[in-house]
Amino acid sequence: MRTNMLLGLLGLFLAFTENCRGAPQQTCHPGDELLGRCSNSVTEAKPTCTEMHLSYCNDVGYTRTMFPNILGHQSRMDAESGSEYLLLSVIHGLLNGECSPDIRLVGCSVLASPCQDNKMIKPCRSTYCDRFFASDSEGCFDPLAALKARQELTRSSLSPEEPSTIIQFTYTTNSQLYGLLKRTAAKCSHISHVYSIGRSTEGRDLLVIEFSDNPGQHELLEPEVKLIGNMHGNEVLGRQLLIYLAQYLCSEYTLGNPRVQALINNTRIHILASMNPDGYELAAAEVEDSNDPELINQEGHLLNGWTNGRTNAQNIDLNRNFPDLTTVFYRNRRSRHFRTDHIPIPDGYWFGKVAPETFAVMKWIRSIPFVQSASLHGGELVVSYPFDFSRHPHEEKMFSPTPDERVFKQLARTYADAHATMSNNDTDRCGAMFYRTRGIINGALWYSFPGGMSDFNYLHTNCLEITVELGCDKFPSEIELYPEWKRNKEALLSFVESVHRGIKGVVKDVNGNGIKDATISVRGIRKDVTTAEGGDYWRLLSSGTHIVTATAKGYSRVSKRVHLPHNLNKAGRVDFVLKKVPVRPDIDDHFFPTIDTWDRFDPYNEFEHYSEPDPAEGGIERQEKPWWWSYFSQSDSSPPNWLLRNV
Repeated sequence: MRTNMLLGLLGLFLAFTENCRGAPQQTCHPGDELLGRCSNSVTEAKPTCTEMHLSYCNDVGYTRTMFPNILGHQSRMDAESGSEYLLLSVIHGLLNGECSPDIRLVGCSVLASPCQDNKMIKPCRSTYCDRFFASDSEGCFDPLAALKARQELTRSSLSPEEPSTIIQFTYTTNSQLYGLLKRTAAKCSHISHVYSIGRSTEGRDLLVIEFSDNPGQHELLEPEVKLIGNMHGNEVLGRQLLIYLAQYLCSEYTLGNPRVQALINNTRIHILASMNPDGYELAAAEVEDSNDPELINQEGHLLNGWTNGRTNAQNIDLNRNFPDLTTVFYRNRRSRHFRTDHIPIPDGYWFGKVAPETFAVMKWIRSIPFVQSASLHGGELVVSYPFDFSRHPHEEKMFSPTPDERVFKQLARTYADAHATMSNNDTDRCGAMFYRTRGIINGALWYSFPGGMSDFNYLHTNCLEITVELGCDKFPSEIELYPEWKRNKEALLSFVESVHRGIKGVVKDVNGNGIKDATISVRGIRKDVTTAEGGDYWRLLSSGTHIVTATAKGYSRVSKRVHLPHNLNKAGRVDFVLKKVPVRPDIDDHFFPTIDTWDRFDPYNEFEHYSEPDPAEGGIERQEKPWWWSYFSQSDSSPPNWLLRNV
């Protein structure tokens, strides 16, 4: 089917060029030539080799072409403004950015054939039978040779004993990313689905692909893990690795890989490959706009530098845009009454500039009981873990551990040790010295900053998040993508598997009903977790003996002694049954209220969902507003609420 589609589109392209390109067009009217007003440039132009700068054909594998070309275009500008080049763009657009490289490369071979020794080399007729192509005896080239070579290299590296996943290790545009995730979810609809958590500043979807044996639903006692890439738009390796991971999970599950099947059957995995698609667009555009095609393919990281595309379209660094709860933690940690977990968002945060990408992720992590998370970055080769903000505001590099220091070190160690080179002492670093810690470090000891996503996860929710710096090059060359996948694949899988550590269980009442928002405390660790909707919980713990207590407002307190051996490879089951008791006033409720400001502040009135109709809007149900709503709400005219009926 794919071959028929390819041949059909190529036939459309070549038939179009035949009809539009017949005889050379006369560039002057009869009689004008006698007056010296014009000349026939088609017949007089001398074919010459020139550097090829067709932006749509920047990966054809050669750097020089000849004008006039096969189609009679006199220059690069003629080719780019011609109907044939436009048709390739239209095909690309009709397929939502999912244009096969086969179609594009063959089309480019006609528009810009390679030039050698001032002689044009036509594409081989074996690729497609047409007058624009040459036979082997005439001297020709295969426009798909480089693509076939990459695919063959991928296949040759696979074990011949068992089927494996075929992944194309190339960079992916935003539109290609969306199409690829949707195709992957459609291919594995029994274990995955795609959903959007919101839109970027410029209206691009923040698309998540989920893997679970029951996609779309939280299952009792099944832990939830999230992986986030491309938070900084110019740090692109994590984005690509998560795309490959999604393809790998889908294909390997279908092929019967027992490890992947066990992982998906017992874990709910959420992958946000690009948190900052606007920034990526800017970073990728700079590489594409380079005048040296050789550098475009090989040295994109050097052209992109270290800052372009890092922030979102509002020039906000998303990893400095989350509520600074770490300062609140440091200020109140000595108070016996003030809790050091699930810290509410300060009122003042909402009066600052909250990026839509930040808000979307905050809403996402509040709506799903995530247990652990990893955010993939670039610029160093190390795993850092909270706190990222120094406990002393004037110290930029100061060891600032969380109450879960041992667990965080274990999570970081899991990724670094499973990575091919991250924990090796002889590995080249990017300037920092991590050899003494074998590739992991406390974030504030490395460098301190407030408003980070990892600190927010830890202090506002149950989730423990690490930050993975994948390497020195933020925008590595395309030939490095496959080696990087090999270095990181085992680390990614091992990290997701590590969520099955510590303890898990269900907190119920005497009638067997799950208790939501019950608190699970561990003696000696001043960080509690709370139960999910059905009363289930997960508590990541290191080995040893722990005193675990479950309590809930209006219920009794129950404690249990739990021993976790070193070799435990799955979470121990610890359930609690609580009895109803009379509710007594708590002094902490008066002096230290923990009211969440989330529901009291709604920037631009565009983010939250309300179930009750608003009489002021004529009974129209107030819904989560789409990305374009702010344009209307900020204007003088009344917002068109009738548009929301179809949202």
